[in-house]
Amino acid sequence: MFGTGDYIGGHLSKKHKTMAVTGAIQVIGLIIGLALLLITGTWIAPTLSWSGYFLPGVCAGLIGFIGLNAFFAGLATGRMGVVSPISSLSVMIPVLYSLVHGERPSSLAIVGMVIAILGAFFGSGPEIRGGLGLKPLLFGALAALCFGGSVLLLTFGSKSNVLLTAVSMRLAVVTVLSILILRFRPRNSFSIKDFQFLFVAGAFDFLANITLGQASTLGLVSSAVVMASLYPLVTSVWAFKFSHERLHKLQYVGIIFAVAGVSLISLG
Repeated sequence: MFGTGDYIGGHLSKKHKTMAVTGAIQVIGLIIGLALLLITGTWIAPTLSWSGYFLPGVCAGLIGFIGLNAFFAGLATGRMGVVSPISSLSVMIPVLYSLVHGERPSSLAIVGMVIAILGAFFGSGPEIRGGLGLKPLLFGALAALCFGGSVLLLTFGSKSNVLLTAVSMRLAVVTVLSILILRFRPRNSFSIKDFQFLFVAGAFDFLANITLGQASTLGLVSSAVVMASLYPLVTSVWAFKFSHERLHKLQYVGIIFAVAGVSLISLG
């Protein structure tokens, strides 16, 4: 779902302003979240405790938003093959945190995690020819730190309530985006077809957060976040199928590594 949502968002960003596309996706996610709250009757009063859902959710949303902007800024100053692989290493933050704080996956699962992470890295299409450049490296590193921190905070909040954590994330981002939109007043007009794609992207992005949050409460956090980190491969496959973008040899290697890694994690 992350990979599909990213592909749709990236595709729409080619003909609309990024802020408008991101804003629409976040608003749709928030509406879906509020609808789910009403349907399920889920409600826990927010507190200012880190053991609850509100603070981790708000901070996860804001940090993730910063990471997204760093990612786009990196793409604007450098190549996708430099920024995307670096940002894919964001998974190392929640994995290392989980291992340091007591998670003990089997040896086979650890090997699988390493192979899967390499698969995500290779699947992002690393490109070093022509030099790397300092700005893309810095933006990619900032995006990785923010994405990793956002996922880690999502798992914190999910221990209290998964749905409310995801809604808090969207509420924080939509609030910031509303202020930016009022300040810069970007003008965009989406067609009905665009709105259909935006709805799918917004729904998938929101539900992916819920699914990952729920997965982190059912088993090892390290395994859950590694599996979710493979989303760049899905984006690459959709770009190959629908946008007719050519996959590099390393991306095929990445797909093979990802399948092998997931298999070992499952056996472990």
